[in-house]
Amino acid sequence: MYSFDSRIRYSEVDETGLLRLESLIDYFQDCSTFQIEDGGIGIRYMKETHCAWLVNYWQIGIMRYPALGDRVRITTLPYETSGFLGLRNFYMESIEGERLAIANSVWSLMDLKKMAPVRVPEKMLEVFGLDERLDMDYKSRKIAVPKQDGVQRDTTVIVPAHLDSNHHVNNGQYVRFAMGIIPGNEIVTDFRIEYKKQAVLGDIVRTVDYGIGLTADWQNKRLIALDSDDGSTFAVAEIVTRDRKQAEYSAWH
Repeated sequence: MYSFDSRIRYSEVDETGLLRLESLIDYFQDCSTFQIEDGGIGIRYMKETHCAWLVNYWQIGIMRYPALGDRVRITTLPYETSGFLGLRNFYMESIEGERLAIANSVWSLMDLKKMAPVRVPEKMLEVFGLDERLDMDYKSRKIAVPKQDGVQRDTTVIVPAHLDSNHHVNNGQYVRFAMGIIPGNEIVTDFRIEYKKQAVLGDIVRTVDYGIGLTADWQNKRLIALDSDDGSTFAVAEIVTRDRKQAEYSAWH
């Protein structure tokens, strides 16, 4: 288990004063990065060994969004490794201990020279220290893209600002692309994204909307694919939302 404390910044909130989903994922990613940096297996170690952790899947549930200025604690719990895979939980809570959001994630350790998976070394396992996984509804890691045609909503050309230290599009950027077509009067309560291939500098990402369905509790469920020019898929997201006013999700009201 590894935790760090922070405070919600103005640059991280939306027009209602609440933390953006994309910023929540940034906090989770930063938490795991801080853990490996503090354990001596961070970015420098990865570059020396030509390896990198690439995320395959996020599942996130939000109980309540923190607001501008709120003090929060972010925690990560690696709970399983198998060959080249690493599975991690995350959660964000208030300083008083109220659980705000919870997540599951699946990562692959990759040899960047060979672009092939590599077994997690003992040095990493010693730093991680496995915990019991959190009690949550673990959904399938695979998200099927519907066979019917979707509607293209947006197009993004990948520029250097989208890239991370591995020269690939950072996983949080795909979330931003998908969230770009969610109406402002909706707020996300559950989110899943499966990453299928890496986008790089100069690629074109097409945001394709497969429409809205309803969940059992009458929330909106939308499926969005982030496709390349050749018709393959970089990532696919399932986003569950509810009406923001009905939920009274706003820091300004």
